[in-house]
Amino acid sequence: MNLANHDLRAWMKEVDSIGQLHRIQGVPWDKDMGGLLEMILERSKHPPALLFEKIPDARQDIQILCSQIDGIQRLALAMGTDPKLGTTDFIQAWRQKIRNFQPVEPEYVKDAPIFENRVEKDIDLEAFPVPRWHELDGGRYIGTDDLVITQDPEEGWVNAGTYRVMLQAQDALALYISPGKHGGLHRQKYFDMGKPCPVVMSFGHHPLLFISGCTDVPVKMSEFAYAGGVLNEPVRLVRGPHTGLPIPAYSEIAIEGEMAPGDSLPEGPFGEWPGYYASDTRPEPVVRVKALYYRKHPILCGEPPLRPSAGQGFHRSIQRSALIWNALEDAGVPDVKGVWLHPAGYRFFSIIKIKQRYPGHAKQAALVASQCRPGAYLGRYVIVVDDDIDIYNPDDVIWAISTRSEPENIDIIRRCWSGPLDPAIPKERKGFNSRAIIDATRPYEWRDKFPPVNAVSNEFKNQLDKKYASLLKEVLQRDH
Repeated sequence: MNLANHDLRAWMKEVDSIGQLHRIQGVPWDKDMGGLLEMILERSKHPPALLFEKIPDARQDIQILCSQIDGIQRLALAMGTDPKLGTTDFIQAWRQKIRNFQPVEPEYVKDAPIFENRVEKDIDLEAFPVPRWHELDGGRYIGTDDLVITQDPEEGWVNAGTYRVMLQAQDALALYISPGKHGGLHRQKYFDMGKPCPVVMSFGHHPLLFISGCTDVPVKMSEFAYAGGVLNEPVRLVRGPHTGLPIPAYSEIAIEGEMAPGDSLPEGPFGEWPGYYASDTRPEPVVRVKALYYRKHPILCGEPPLRPSAGQGFHRSIQRSALIWNALEDAGVPDVKGVWLHPAGYRFFSIIKIKQRYPGHAKQAALVASQCRPGAYLGRYVIVVDDDIDIYNPDDVIWAISTRSEPENIDIIRRCWSGPLDPAIPKERKGFNSRAIIDATRPYEWRDKFPPVNAVSNEFKNQLDKKYASLLKEVLQRDH
């Protein structure tokens, strides 16, 4: 890898070279951009990355990049993996990378492209084309693909998490952080000491930094060290002149500021990743911006959460599927043949494929998957299927559930770990939910007597593929 791979612009050139960057001009930032993005993702089997240019009623030197990694090739280019891999092989490659992972500490430099423009007086973020992404959003959200960088005031470790950031005024931003997240813990420590919390925010950067900001990295490990470990080279950083906090050297847009105890403004509602407006308007801490930095012709990155069926969230499914698969393996569950968190359900819908080896094997796999560290938070359904099921094909999974499971055998686990964004849980019960364990495998004790599947065997398919290769090619080409 080359350090240029930590530069969003270098990654965009690679994406453009394989025909997966599409430029769109003249789309307004107020709802049109978010609505158009959703429609493109819904209607395209292989949506490209989208670069919005010449946005009306805003500064014309700023572009907005969306849907960076909603495709396996672009995700591979971001994560240093072979872009020719299929989904299962990609997950396997990512599992091995996690297994052998060693963090690489970042490298600090004295100057960087992010400092090409510096503004400390008359800061005006409202002149930026910050979108109102969803029709019912309470305002404009500059932070959907961001890094919110804070430091523990007692122990000194740095966190760079992805949290939602609402534009409130020319130099004021409201920051929402889900309970328990590291950035929120840092902020609360400052507030408990009666001190303002310094913060840096980056609003455009290499997609690997966004991926790292969304990843549950171990406590006290910097997301920058994590990203460095993924590419096996250090991420370049500069220190913020006002806060001393790290700023990605190749960030497109960044701010320095602080949050003071008791200083809050109404934030929300906002369309969240489960596909709902998950919270009402409520007071959240405000970041008072002290300095604004940006590159020439900066690129604002936007990854607004859309209804999952719109085709967004592929990168999250890849990562968490790999983590749960490793957790199953670490717990001693044998012959796991695949794990997939379908993007339409993501955390709420886990599919585990096994080759059954003993009585209770399917139940063991399901229980571990539902309560292991990467699977415990915000889960709902865990489905275990046999190794003849294509877990990436919803039709195959629904068929297995419909024909190999009995409703009376579904197990319910109560009082499991949930969170504030769970739309099915009323406010007074947020924090807890239940899990459904669905064994959609052939019943182990009579699996040999289970009716055979009336489908062409793989062996016969291979024979027919060779025998009728030209005919199949001619017929199937009509689908494209």
